[in-house]
Amino acid sequence: MKLCTDDRLTLRMLAERYMSYALSDKNNGNRLLWRSLNDGNMQKPMVAIDQMPWNELDVDGFLACTVKDPYFRRVEWNLRSEIYKWEHLPADMVLNPYILLPRPIANTGYGIRSEYEARAVTDPANSVVSKRYVNQFQEPEDVEKIKTPVISIDREAEAGIVAEANEVFGGIAPVRMQGIILHLGIWDWIAQWMGVENCYIELMDRPEMIHQIMDRLTEATLSQIEQINSLGLYDVNTNMCHCSYTFTSSLPSPDCDKNNPTTHDGWGFGMAQLFTSVSPKVTAEFEVPYMQRLVPHFGAIYYGCCDRLDDRLDIIDRMPNIKKISCSPWSDRERFAADLPKKYIMSNKPSPALLAHPCFDEDAVREDLRRTIAAAKNNGLRLEMLLKDISTVRYEPQRLWRWAEIADEETKRAAL
Repeated sequence: MKLCTDDRLTLRMLAERYMSYALSDKNNGNRLLWRSLNDGNMQKPMVAIDQMPWNELDVDGFLACTVKDPYFRRVEWNLRSEIYKWEHLPADMVLNPYILLPRPIANTGYGIRSEYEARAVTDPANSVVSKRYVNQFQEPEDVEKIKTPVISIDREAEAGIVAEANEVFGGIAPVRMQGIILHLGIWDWIAQWMGVENCYIELMDRPEMIHQIMDRLTEATLSQIEQINSLGLYDVNTNMCHCSYTFTSSLPSPDCDKNNPTTHDGWGFGMAQLFTSVSPKVTAEFEVPYMQRLVPHFGAIYYGCCDRLDDRLDIIDRMPNIKKISCSPWSDRERFAADLPKKYIMSNKPSPALLAHPCFDEDAVREDLRRTIAAAKNNGLRLEMLLKDISTVRYEPQRLWRWAEIADEETKRAAL
């Protein structure tokens, strides 16, 4: 590949702006605060913002990408979006002091593509849609549809990417490769292949078929782990997992081969989101045994997402290597904080609904944050708050900027 002069100038301009922030005292300080949190010595509750409605946020055209090359257009977007966040809603974000380059990795997948019959679109510019999925597991024999993924990397293409990037960013920023972070939320895939209602029905009517599906997917995922490790493709450079910063003194380990990192050197994440509407016993039977086979292969695990977990933390505690557990808006945060063992970080998800009301209520945001901080403090817990899954801010990006300011005020207040 060979970038044109205009594209090179654009990328260099963005890299200079990015690195001015990445090398700042503020950024270095935030990194140390996250490391303290993750190592067990929280200085203050930490805040990060991710998964935003970017189509609603551009106020001056800065987010519009212009680089023509498809690969480096992705690099451009990462630089633009990170700069935007730093300048408008930084919270406690950290910028890596290098340019991340996605590795040219191919994955054949599980052999099944989700199919859906209908979808509701409220905003054509927003990728968030509602789908009715087609059940592709009508009979036990359909379990055979699940294939073992084959993972590969184009080494020649990677060498070309690195050479071009070093030339483009030379004298401004070093470059590092961004590998794979494994999504262990198997139930997210099953829900898209069967439909949520069908999952619930089959858990009751044909639990043996569900166990067959889970066993086959677990074996396929174990194969992925083995392939990733043999190729040295796991990610240790992004320093994020499931929207949470992962800086620690223990990972990657001192003997990690940075050119060939494995899952043991990094973080993975798991969840069973549709189990919010099932009993804890179902989680114990249809999630925990399979995760117990997967999570020991990782250096650390972030567990949970939008699932309610306050009523089954003792069951989640049966899985090893977990460091952070999600407290979603569907969990009772006081109960969650009271029952969460202190070895875990309480990873709270403030409700993004507060950004979507007809009128933005700053007092409600402040009260929501204070309630979470109090719950964690009263139970001696380390706390991070991740504002994510933000579908809309009603085309008023200032709402999100102000949320970040309020969160900064409240977490600093809590540190006093």
